[in-house]
Amino acid sequence: MISPTSLNFRPAFHAILLGSVLFASAPALAAGSEVSNDFIKRGEYLARVAGCNDCHTAGYPESGGNIPRDQWLTGVDVGFQGPWGTTYPANLRLYFADIDEEQWLARARAPMMPPMPWFALRDMEDDDLLALYHFIRSLGPAGETVPTAVAPNQPVNTPYIEFFPKNLPLQAATP
Repeated sequence: MISPTSLNFRPAFHAILLGSVLFASAPALAAGSEVSNDFIKRGEYLARVAGCNDCHTAGYPESGGNIPRDQWLTGVDVGFQGPWGTTYPANLRLYFADIDEEQWLARARAPMMPPMPWFALRDMEDDDLLALYHFIRSLGPAGETVPTAVAPNQPVNTPYIEFFPKNLPLQAATP
């Protein structure tokens, strides 16, 4: 389990990594075709460089990525708290076990709760999103569900990381 005091979190890190990965696309899958090993490897590559493990795998950033693959993407019960409330990095292996490709593509294009950089998923090519989908499904279901998101100003019983700006300069009043 992650200790909240051991986290070295940088809020913009995920958005920067995800934005930098949008440079190539894998070959499209024909309907009903088998998923190639190369397509799954592409998905693993995207998961690594897009920073999926940084939030969705316990201890991944703190260990410099040295977490066994069988523990990847099983969610984390340390929340992210901000003006939106408190959200938790989903167990993607359980989530992806219950959806099909079309549901994933629709979900990837829809807004998500912070701090998930959903706009990076929205801007990915379908082939890259499908490569991620098939890679995560290739890992198989594992782990437990994470806590449900908590509304703003409600008590939270788990560790959490605060996303509240401190020491902002005063804004000039507008006439």
